[in-house]
Amino acid sequence: MNNLNQNYEDDKLHEECGVFGVYNHPDAAALTALGLHALQHRGQEAAGIVTFDGDKFLSEKHLGLVSDHFSKPSVINRLQGRNSVGHNRYSTTGGTVHRNIQPLFADLWGGRLCNCP
Repeated sequence: MNNLNQNYEDDKLHEECGVFGVYNHPDAAALTALGLHALQHRGQEAAGIVTFDGDKFLSEKHLGLVSDHFSKPSVINRLQGRNSVGHNRYSTTGGTVHRNIQPLFADLWGGRLCNCP
């Protein structure tokens, strides 16, 4: 194989993680959990969902499969809000630790920040 062909073979998408979001729906967290379950093949290391209830961000992040944690009504009920984003992690960098599970968010003195992929 010559270098020209090798360059074309390397020219492809390289994303691994799965991202799913819902806007303005009363069951945003449950729908996001279903979406992440469908995208589980994109990453099986960890999953997280962040919702926004119009006032504050609410978050659940866990190591393991989506169905291990987000199939429990008690977990989904904690994620109130009509807007949500979820993420399946396939680590390409960083260790398998809780702090690396996305989406990341922070309530800061100057406002709110959400690193929602």
